[in-house]
Amino acid sequence: MPAARAAALPAARVLLPLALAATVTAGGCTPASDRPRPEATDRAGAVTDTLVPAVVTDTLPGDSDDPAIWIAPGGTDARILGTDKGDITGGLYQFDLTGRIDLAHSVTPLQRMNNVDVRQGVVLGADTLDVGAATERRRMMLRVFRLPNMRPLDQGGVPVFDGDRGREPMGVALYRRPRDGALFAIVGGKGGPAEGYLWQYRLEGDGRGGVRATMVRAFGRYSGRKEIEAIAVDDALGYVYYSDEGVGVRKYHADPDSGNAELALFATTGVAEDHEGLAIYPTGPATGYLLLSDQGANRLQLFTREGSPGAPHDHRRVAVIPVRARETDGLEVTATPLPGFPQGLLVMMSNRGAFHYYNWREVAKRIPPAR
Repeated sequence: MPAARAAALPAARVLLPLALAATVTAGGCTPASDRPRPEATDRAGAVTDTLVPAVVTDTLPGDSDDPAIWIAPGGTDARILGTDKGDITGGLYQFDLTGRIDLAHSVTPLQRMNNVDVRQGVVLGADTLDVGAATERRRMMLRVFRLPNMRPLDQGGVPVFDGDRGREPMGVALYRRPRDGALFAIVGGKGGPAEGYLWQYRLEGDGRGGVRATMVRAFGRYSGRKEIEAIAVDDALGYVYYSDEGVGVRKYHADPDSGNAELALFATTGVAEDHEGLAIYPTGPATGYLLLSDQGANRLQLFTREGSPGAPHDHRRVAVIPVRARETDGLEVTATPLPGFPQGLLVMMSNRGAFHYYNWREVAKRIPPAR
């Protein structure tokens, strides 16, 4: 955390619960290695142009993993949801745009939370609401909350993978189908078969103000090398992408009615260990960038959202950007202008329990002009 911000924090911060106070002091202590530093240079003295965060969040008590973004009406504010995958200290935390943890709207303790996703303005039964969904790995559950108040909608959790302990849930992405507004959750596990690795559930109102889930399909290839955790859905174009770690990014139709054929496998070269977080930054109705965390190299890789002319599933790499975040698992991005982030916000998990906020304006400066 920048020193100027730390000095401005109120003394009341010392009243945090002990588990959190051990890692977040009255100064909102962020590990020195995670704080923004002057640009690094190579051996010849040239600037390596590493992307530096505008904000480094308060530190979680355990291990940060994946972020999601909730946006207030009109873009007047936003909240970052971040998972802590500690077995005992685990939880789903809310951060404000300055990086402070909002404990009043965080849910703890939970048992090894992995990924989280958000959809806004969805219809569940008679209600139109904003929802966040996250995987609680140790309990084999999908957790669903109303946003931004974090009220549970799931009566303690939605069971997934029929309780198969070999498939503890890790990745999750929500999908709202444009033609009818139906809401789905696509879930990936710690392990799974070579075909049908992902399970897709339809989420509907249960008639009592909560949610129920119905499994509608199993789909998706798996190399068997590592695991599948990062999943992202492009609602507008109807595609789901997921990282088959150590292999590449796979692409399928998100609508279960559109079939289970694989549409693309890309980013198969030029990525250090591992392929991790995925997110989509739109620049128009059908254009933009697909973001990939190149975890082992501490880099962000960008691919064309729209593919190539005449080849919508040919996703070309257009930029490779070094970032200050370390060993990033999950990331999320929005193109909505927010206070302090006029062209949008990129959030990346960094090791040692923090998340980094990047101004998209700085990302855009590092994307070469289209040829």
